[in-house]
Amino acid sequence: MAQQHDWLYGIHALNAVLEREPQRILELYVVKGRDDERLINLINLARKNGLSIQFCHKKVLDDKANGEQHQGVVARALQAKVLNESDLDELLNLRQTQGKAPFLLVLDGVTDPHNLGAILRNADGAGVDAVIVPKDKSASLNATVRKVACGAADVIPMIQVTNLSRTLAQLQEQQIWVVGTAGEARQSVFDCKMNGPIALVMGAEGKGMRRLTRERCDELIKLPMLGSVSSLNVSVAAGICLYEVVRQRIA
Repeated sequence: MAQQHDWLYGIHALNAVLEREPQRILELYVVKGRDDERLINLINLARKNGLSIQFCHKKVLDDKANGEQHQGVVARALQAKVLNESDLDELLNLRQTQGKAPFLLVLDGVTDPHNLGAILRNADGAGVDAVIVPKDKSASLNATVRKVACGAADVIPMIQVTNLSRTLAQLQEQQIWVVGTAGEARQSVFDCKMNGPIALVMGAEGKGMRRLTRERCDELIKLPMLGSVSSLNVSVAAGICLYEVVRQRIA
C-alpha cells in the first residue's frame, strides 16, 4: 500500500520537517517574489537537502493549503509515522535506564486541531516526554496542528492508544502517578505534589474527561477560577498545569 501524504504549511512547521526528516518532503511550493529572511533561510535549507522548489503565485498556495495561512510556503509530504503502545513502552524503558522520572501528558477528547497544536507547543516547551491520545477521540496530526505547534509536532512524540483507561492502568503499574484535571476537584493544581513520575490528564473543553478516564486517575486537581468565567481554554489550562510541574521539579 502506498504511503499517504499530507499538505504541510507554515515556516516553523516546515523548518522542523526539513531539519529532522527532509526525506518526507515530496514537493515544495514557495510564493513568488517575497523577500523574507525566514523564507530565504527555509529555501536554502531545502536546497541543501537536494529538494527542488516550485515558485508559484499566492493563489496556487492558497488552494493547496485549503485557505489556511501558509506564510508563503506549502509542501506535500509523506505522513509521519503514527506511534503506538509499543513506542510508549520503549520510551518508558529508556527513561528508566536514564534514571529520569517520566513526564507524560494525556489528552482525552481534544478534537480541535488548533487546541492540539497549541498543547503540543506547550508540552515541548515544558519538556514533556510524550503526549498520549486515544485513537477514536482526538484530532489527528494534520497541517493545521503542525502549523499551530510551530515545529513542536515534529519533535515531541504523540502516541495513539486503543484503550486510554487501560493505558493509564499500565502507567500506574509502573509507579507513574496519574493526575486528572476536573472542575469538580477539591484540590488546586498548586497544592498537588507533582515532582515525581507523572501523567497529567486533560479532558475536552466543556465535557472534560470521560467517566472511565476520571475514575482511573489517582488524584483530581483544578485551576482556581477567581473571575466570572468557569473554565479556561484547554490549551491555556494545559500550559499552566505543565509549568506547575516544571516549577516543582526545578524547586
